[in-house]
Amino acid sequence: MDRNSIIGFALIILLVITYVFYNQHEQKVYLEQKRADSIADARIHPKAIVDTVALNKKVAANTAATDSLNDSLRKSMPPAFNGQSQTLKIENKKLVLEFNTKGAFPSSAEIKAYKTYGQDPLYLFKGMGNQLAAILPVNNGAVSTADLYFTPTVTNEPTGDQTIDFMADLGNGKKVDIIYSIPADDYLMQCNIHLTGMPVSALTMNWQMTGLHTEKDITNERANCQVYYHYKNDNDDYFTIRGDERKTLSDGAVSWIGFRKQYFSSILVANDGFSKADISATSKLQDSGIAAKVSTNMDIALKPGNDESVSLKWYIGPNDYKTFKVYKMSFDEMVPLGYGMMAFVKYVNKGLLIPIFYFLSSFITNYGIIIMLMTLIIRLILSFFTYKSYLSAAKMRVLKPEIDALRAQYGDDQQKFGMEQMKLYRTAGVNPLGGCLPTLFQIPILFAMYYMFPNFLEFRQKPFLWAHDLSTYDSIYNFGFNIPFYGDHISLFTLLMTATSLWLAVYNRNMTTQDPNNPALKYMPFIFPFMLLGVFNKMAAALTFYYTFSNIISIAMQFVIQKYFINEKAIHAQLQENKNKPAAPSKWAQKLEQIQKAQQEKAKPAGKK
Repeated sequence: MDRNSIIGFALIILLVITYVFYNQHEQKVYLEQKRADSIADARIHPKAIVDTVALNKKVAANTAATDSLNDSLRKSMPPAFNGQSQTLKIENKKLVLEFNTKGAFPSSAEIKAYKTYGQDPLYLFKGMGNQLAAILPVNNGAVSTADLYFTPTVTNEPTGDQTIDFMADLGNGKKVDIIYSIPADDYLMQCNIHLTGMPVSALTMNWQMTGLHTEKDITNERANCQVYYHYKNDNDDYFTIRGDERKTLSDGAVSWIGFRKQYFSSILVANDGFSKADISATSKLQDSGIAAKVSTNMDIALKPGNDESVSLKWYIGPNDYKTFKVYKMSFDEMVPLGYGMMAFVKYVNKGLLIPIFYFLSSFITNYGIIIMLMTLIIRLILSFFTYKSYLSAAKMRVLKPEIDALRAQYGDDQQKFGMEQMKLYRTAGVNPLGGCLPTLFQIPILFAMYYMFPNFLEFRQKPFLWAHDLSTYDSIYNFGFNIPFYGDHISLFTLLMTATSLWLAVYNRNMTTQDPNNPALKYMPFIFPFMLLGVFNKMAAALTFYYTFSNIISIAMQFVIQKYFINEKAIHAQLQENKNKPAAPSKWAQKLEQIQKAQQEKAKPAGKK
């Protein structure tokens, strides 16, 4: 038994002796003070309090005297320390919230418009492990509102809004009111904490949340659990919960902190900001019904004359980009549209793809058709560059016999061959990099879709063809075991994406010239789709369908352009005509030619000029 346990046990014995030798009035006064001291010790030595509680339970189970003592303790305490825990259900058009009168915080939150993957009611959180508590100064000590009993008063407004005033009387003129204002049709509620008789300059709060499993794949859901935070200077940051994580925010006032699951979030906003926040989170959990747990200790500085009040906003709801934009508090940053090295693609999403998506979804309800139309619109926008790319490839094919002749003429002298090749391109008016431009324009689009489709709430539980849910993988067969680098199922859209990628690779190989000096490049287009097969097998069906349909469009466009818009005989005649015209070399071509000449001079044997 450690020192703290001995002290705790001694305190219990002292309380029993006091109960026997003092009268009822003296006992009440004494026990009130003892309770305050115990709470203060709980903040300083939490382990000692836990051990004391355990010992107290043992004594209570074996002695009737301690039972009588506990009854007397409850009767002697102010109302805040003497009550029974009850639940209070409050419902609006968006949420069903259950509040607990012990602690005065919502212990469960059901989001009414959504279901879990198994079509059960969707609870963002429920039960133990969820609380919002403030640490209050009491009798030179501290007490958590999570340990207090509150009396609720519910007011129904004519507008349909509801207000709940939870009041806890701590005695001696001290009380705390936790007031929730719940709108009739919104996910964002107001929470005000008002202290009476407890002057403080700062308030420490503890926010705990246990995010429940709601999606198809718990592994993927945990991989998408993140904590976001927004500073008052409009900077944002986040971290992904990969196992056990800890983060301290102390370099400025934090405006809000949000716990994001894949498609749902809980966000706490401080009107005056959090001066400091210590965040701990974990996704290393044995319980498959829980995605992640987050606990945050936050300090809120109270302004002079603020009458010991804290004003908060609390969002509990879906990660709906359109809803987030309405609040104008940067909540939309919690919808990942591009980050890290690809942070720039979020502007492609926000400026191009999302407006197109919302326009199409305003009159089309089938999200598979929306994906197809988005693909067609994007390809139409890029069609000019696509045509230029195919035209450049056709010019290269026309010049292939002459390039082969140069290669045969100069043999292993690659530098001389390169110089003559560039000279041929220049005189014929061909840009060897002309086919790269469309690819450069398409890469941001491809990555923008990569972020948008798996994270956009609108695709969640939307069926298309054989896929029951476009936000997750379409499984047509489950193996019952895991194949390394592939998975435990077969995604048909992923197979089709791979097949169309191979088809496109074969088609392009026949339509483009090959460099015999780089044989590895010859096979890379065929290897790459298989390399991505295992990665995309677990991706959202919306994404793999988009890539599949995009490949089909590419094949069709290439066929049409090659057959009806490109005349290789006319191109050959034009290139021959260009050779007879004086052509000023571009600065890039001049620089390249100078580099090649310099390399050629260095390669000559010593003494030769």
